[in-house]
Amino acid sequence: MLDLTAARRQMTTQQVRAWSALDDEQLAVFDRLAREDFVPEAQRALAYADLPVPLPCAQHMLQPSVVGRIVQAVKPTRSDQVLEIGTGSGYVSACLALLAGSVHSIEIHDELAEFARGNLRQAGIGNVELQTGDAFALITAAPCYDIIVITGSMPVYDARFEAALKPGGRLYVVTGDAPAMQARLITQHSSGVRKEQSLFETATDALVNARRVNSFVF
Repeated sequence: MLDLTAARRQMTTQQVRAWSALDDEQLAVFDRLAREDFVPEAQRALAYADLPVPLPCAQHMLQPSVVGRIVQAVKPTRSDQVLEIGTGSGYVSACLALLAGSVHSIEIHDELAEFARGNLRQAGIGNVELQTGDAFALITAAPCYDIIVITGSMPVYDARFEAALKPGGRLYVVTGDAPAMQARLITQHSSGVRKEQSLFETATDALVNARRVNSFVF
């Protein structure tokens, strides 16, 4: 029988720590959260594998090493208000919620939203507000978030989410099409200067309704 506690500790040390430079408080989140409780029952044996785990609605959980690198990039603090686009199973929501002040997460699939709500409730995470709907239609232009994490990719980058960043805010996003996808960090400095940084290559499910490159058939 798989020792889930040992598997979680191994994930934290060999997957998350190996691929990211997190402090002790950030690493403790991965050691504390029971990732297996965010995985569909049929996929439970894959909870601590460093690969995308299948979810309902043809979606996937991000692998632990990628979640660690997201946390490293956006650096959540207790005073931060976070917007997450794409709740999935709720695992990334929970990681962010344990480090930030609050998380507003938007999930377009009803089935996944209900799955995530149950997972977050079971994990005792009370500072996540989960909304069902299309983020492209729901996002406000008001600068009210310190951090925005977009867990699905954008084949063509859509800058509208940047308008919701406060001065000093950080936005994580993956752009491009497989196999050439790039994780990026966009920072809106308090001086008004926008900075974009390329982080790492990855592969992530595209957001529903994300704009795609036009293709021509000859």
